Amino acid sequence: MPPRETVFQLYLRIALYGFRKHSTYRAAALAGAFTNTVFGILRAYVLIALWEARPGLGGYDVVDAVTFCFLSQAAIGPMQMFGGSLDLARRVRSGDVAIDLMRPASLQLWSLADDLGRAFYLLLVRSVPPTLIGAALFGLTAPQTVWRWPEFGASFALGLLTSFGWRYLIALSACWIDDDRGVQALSGVLMSFFSGMILPLTIFPGWLGAVAQATPWAAMVQVPVDVYLGTRGLWEALAFQGAWAAALLALGALATAGARRKVVIQGG
Repeated sequence: MPPRETVFQLYLRIALYGFRKHSTYRAAALAGAFTNTVFGILRAYVLIALWEARPGLGGYDVVDAVTFCFLSQAAIGPMQMFGGSLDLARRVRSGDVAIDLMRPASLQLWSLADDLGRAFYLLLVRSVPPTLIGAALFGLTAPQTVWRWPEFGASFALGLLTSFGWRYLIALSACWIDDDRGVQALSGVLMSFFSGMILPLTIFPGWLGAVAQATPWAAMVQVPVDVYLGTRGLWEALAFQGAWAAALLALGALATAGARRKVVIQGG
């Protein structure tokens, strides 16, 4: 068993590799930042009209609604909110996953480290600029205390773990089905609708709102933004996100074990 420092250094190196790998696609990231900004502005005007017609809707005022708009736009890249697949799915289809499973390292942790490197790069390049532009154009809600920033950071990090846990399971589904494109498409619909990416979940009526706010997708956008706005208790939010992240990662570990047996039995 290698010492903890060696294991940590391994996955840190993988995360740095993931950061560098995605930083080679600067034009794509800048185009994504531009698109996020344009659609953020359009969404902001729609939400302004809605909240002016229905003041206090969902417990937000107009400024909170616009802030929600731009923070949810900022989550698109890091959290892959439209169901972006891990590279693992392609490697499963090509059979290269057999090599990954032979490495003396956890496939799940390897994939997580690589994905966190990608997420951090997109956070810097694709999330921060649109949010700053939104703040300059509309004026966003500012945190009431300086501690709100690390609280939001912790919630956002748990959202990233939840997003990875879900997308890892979707990617591994390619081990059991011939064509995973349908599952990927369904995942994109579920993530975008039930996360709060389209509209805040707080305005969903009755049982639909209750179900939506109990799903893991809510942990990716709705909960971190509510922590930022101060409309949700911190420990309640972190417990909810942590429970979903742990559950999805545990399921991912079980699915990895099943995939390993399937590759050995079927020969890749």
